[in-house]
Amino acid sequence: MSIWGKIAGAGVGLAVGGPLGALLGAVAGHIVIDRMQEDDEIVFAIALIALSAKMAKADGVVSDSEIVAFEQIFAVPPGERRNVERVYRIATQDVAGFEAYAEQVARIYLNKPAVLEDVIDALFHIAKADGHVHPAELEFLRTVADIFGFSEIEFARIKASHLGRDRADPYLVLGITPDISDDDLKIAYRRLLRENHPDMLIARGVPEEMVTIATEKVSAINVAYEKILEIRARQANRSVRQD
Repeated sequence: MSIWGKIAGAGVGLAVGGPLGALLGAVAGHIVIDRMQEDDEIVFAIALIALSAKMAKADGVVSDSEIVAFEQIFAVPPGERRNVERVYRIATQDVAGFEAYAEQVARIYLNKPAVLEDVIDALFHIAKADGHVHPAELEFLRTVADIFGFSEIEFARIKASHLGRDRADPYLVLGITPDISDDDLKIAYRRLLRENHPDMLIARGVPEEMVTIATEKVSAINVAYEKILEIRARQANRSVRQD
C-alpha cells in the first residue's frame, strides 16, 4: 500500500500526537495517541505537507508549480490526490502556526539532523518551483531552519546548494571558509557527499522521489569542490611563479 493509502486508511499504525497527529487524525479518522510508531515515510510526508502548506501562506499565493513540485517529491497517484489535497487544505486552514509544526518535527527527528535537512531541501524545492523564492518564503525557511537547530552558516550552506546566485561562492556551498586546509576540505566534501547519497536518504526513511533533489544537491557539491580545487591550483601556480 502506498503512503497515501496508509494515511487515508482507518488501520494506519501511526501515532504522533501534537499538531501533526491532529492533522493526520483529521484525515485517517481514528484516534491518534501521543507516541510514534515506526513509519518514517508517513511522518516525513505529513510534516512536509503541513510545512509546505504554511509556507504557501507566507507569500499569499499557492501556485500550480508548487503543487506539482510537491507531487514530484511523493509521486502522488492520480487516484489519491484528493487525500493529499485534503491534508494540505486542513493544514492551510489550521489555526496552529507553522512554528508549532516545525517544533514537533524538530522533536521527532531530534537525533536525525540529516532528515531535518531533507525536510528543508524539500521545502526549498517547492519554494523555487515557480522560478523564484519569495522573500517571505525565504524568511519562513530561515525560521524553520532555526527551529530545527541549524546555525546561520549551516542554513547558508543549504540555501547555497539550491539557489543559483549563492552557488557562485563554492566555499559557501560546502559550508566552509577559504582558510580551510586541504585535508579538512576533503573531509568536509566527503561528508556532504555521504550524507546526500541517494542510498542514505532512502535509509533515513524519506521518499525515493527525494533522490532527484539529492542528485541536484550532490551535483552542486561536486561543482563547488572542483571550483575550489581550481582556485587553489591557480593560487599555487602564481606562488611558484613569484618564487
